[in-house]
Amino acid sequence: MNKQDKIYIAGHRGMVGSAILRQLKAEGYTNFILKTSSELDLRNQQAVANFFEQEKPDYVFLAAAKVGGIVANNTYRGDFIYENLMIQNNVIHQSHVNGVKKLMFLGSSCIYPKMAPQPLKEEYLLTGLLEPTNEPYAIAKIAGIKMCDGYREQFGCDFISVMPTNLYGPNDNYDLKNSHVLPAMLRKFITAKRNGDASVTIWGTGSPKREFLHADDLAAACLFLMKNYSDSGLVNIGIGEDISILELAQLVKKIVGFEGDILTDTTKPDGTPRKLMDVSKLSGLGWKAKITLEEGIRKVYDEIKDTAWE
Repeated sequence: MNKQDKIYIAGHRGMVGSAILRQLKAEGYTNFILKTSSELDLRNQQAVANFFEQEKPDYVFLAAAKVGGIVANNTYRGDFIYENLMIQNNVIHQSHVNGVKKLMFLGSSCIYPKMAPQPLKEEYLLTGLLEPTNEPYAIAKIAGIKMCDGYREQFGCDFISVMPTNLYGPNDNYDLKNSHVLPAMLRKFITAKRNGDASVTIWGTGSPKREFLHADDLAAACLFLMKNYSDSGLVNIGIGEDISILELAQLVKKIVGFEGDILTDTTKPDGTPRKLMDVSKLSGLGWKAKITLEEGIRKVYDEIKDTAWE
């Protein structure tokens, strides 16, 4: 990648896309194509075709997706599979048609089977049943990986796929109905502290374990792989360590300075028991995460602690 190459970041205002944009700018890249969803509906095949024909980007980071937590994934199952398939089909295909030099497709750790051995190795893809609550989203993401591989094999396209673990950081979603576990937890504890509540309730038993990666670390890994990786299949991006949801709640409680109790609501689902990425492939290529979980959550807390949520 040259500093003047034309780079299109699909989803540049989301947590992942905005982190990639910050990383590229920090490394001296200047030629960006940025369109909001209102300016360009990536679900619209003709609109995407027109956009690519006009702009002719050299590099594409496909970070646009319809995302959400357990409730959103389980409630809007049709939306999640349709919208994500349309977005990625249009962007990947038009990248091929218009001669994009390299494309990076960003997926999610939910592509792996629910009961896959831990930690999750790249070769475990399609070896078992998916977690039912987010199956439509996962199937769309799996299709994206296979589409990149198919276009690589048939047309020689340099399209690569990366699978981040659970992410957090600037521009995250804090809507309690649609957010992921860490931002939802941060909001709950901040609100409880403001209100002087006696307790905060977390979903499920608190026993599932999750791995969390700061979006800035993800962006650094993405740029590293864009420069240094070119192969079929996928690459996991994570830190290789996990924490139970209850331990996470205790850490957030400490960082926020909440004095009350943590309660568990066992009528709510736990989701997948454990999702830890095997990052040996990425480590072998020469990259490792730098931001610790406590350091990262403190940074996020400082950014959002005064947010006036409705």
